[in-house]
Amino acid sequence: MRLEFHPAPADFGIQFVRTDLEKPTRIPVHPSARVEMPRRTTLARDGASVEMVEHVLAALYGMAVDNCEVRVNRAEMPGCDGSSMPFVEALLSAGIVAQRVSRTQLVVTEPTRVGNEEAWVEARPATASGMWIKYHLDYGATGPIGRQVIKMEVTPETFAGELAPARTFVLREEAEWMRARGLGARVTCQDLLVFDDHGPVDNPLRFPDECVRHKALDLIGDLALAGCQLVGQFSAYRSGHRLNAELVKVLLTEAQLVQGNRRSA
Repeated sequence: MRLEFHPAPADFGIQFVRTDLEKPTRIPVHPSARVEMPRRTTLARDGASVEMVEHVLAALYGMAVDNCEVRVNRAEMPGCDGSSMPFVEALLSAGIVAQRVSRTQLVVTEPTRVGNEEAWVEARPATASGMWIKYHLDYGATGPIGRQVIKMEVTPETFAGELAPARTFVLREEAEWMRARGLGARVTCQDLLVFDDHGPVDNPLRFPDECVRHKALDLIGDLALAGCQLVGQFSAYRSGHRLNAELVKVLLTEAQLVQGNRRSA
């Protein structure tokens, strides 16, 4: 599997290109391109798809990259170590260039929530400029994961240092369910965090609250489907990819778009 980040002109946005197909197919990043798949964000267009794009999109958004062509030669993105850090390192190695045009911002002007009492995600106007996130992870009062909460402003510095290294996690029974359906057949406990009743199996944590940090990373990757900089406070409780994408759809119809600064890979 090969993934390449290529620079793009202003107002290009983020677009994936399947280079392995007889006719290379371009897939834009937009909630209308999302198709439902378990435990991952998948985009499709003209019969071609890119799967598990949330960690790539989180890295691009977290590092303030607005315009980039992502060329891939397979549908599923590389899992790497289950985090966004390998993609962040690749972007920093290539260099990120500021462009001399205004940056589109989606400004949250009123509270918006999707979901129910069991799982929800919401957006509220920011008390300061920028994007703030808060995630409530709840696996019950007992067990190896328990309840965790994280709240922070999303900047390139906080994303790279506090969120990008956080890895995908599953319970052992979830991993067995996925394998039974042909998902992650080549993945081992060294590729992501697998929790049994005693904690992560054969893989030490990078943060005591690594699980909620990864859920916050996934939230950022899904919110990046908006295709612009987000200004607001985003909170989630046990939310996943489907609810996150639903919130983006609502915001794109309700929020106000303004101009700021723009960057590109």
